Amino acid sequence: MEPPSRPCAHALRLHALDSDDLSLLSAHLQDALIRVGDIAFLPDKRRFAMVGSRFDWAAELDGRLERCRCGLHFEGVQRVRCQRVSRDRPDAILELLAVTFEPGAEPPSGVVRLYFAGGASIALDVECVEAQLCDVGPRWKVGARPAHDLSGELDEGAPRGP
Repeated sequence: MEPPSRPCAHALRLHALDSDDLSLLSAHLQDALIRVGDIAFLPDKRRFAMVGSRFDWAAELDGRLERCRCGLHFEGVQRVRCQRVSRDRPDAILELLAVTFEPGAEPPSGVVRLYFAGGASIALDVECVEAQLCDVGPRWKVGARPAHDLSGELDEGAPRGP
């Protein structure tokens, strides 16, 4: 990662209160890089939070390849389950692919799922969708836009894109 080059001039601040809102957050977070040590569950506050470096897809439309530090948190989290996320490797980097919501038996509760490259995922049992995404730090130029090999078959259970 290159050192930051300039502050976030157009800081993103988004709130998600339903699955449609969460889809918008997911689009902005696609290909965000998150260090395992920057993920936390605060059970007393029922909050799940993480900090990462998101690729700025809006800037890419203007011909700029940039990343920006961002924070994401969810409120009303009752339980967190991780799959293929090694908490004993806090410097490991996860690449976020998608954030989805599956309604529960008693709406508005359900499960928020964060899907990462390589088959890792985090499931959040939530009372309802309540999330916030904020740019919290500087942005910097990167050498390339994220790309994925789409020639293979998708893993079962992985999110399916358009």
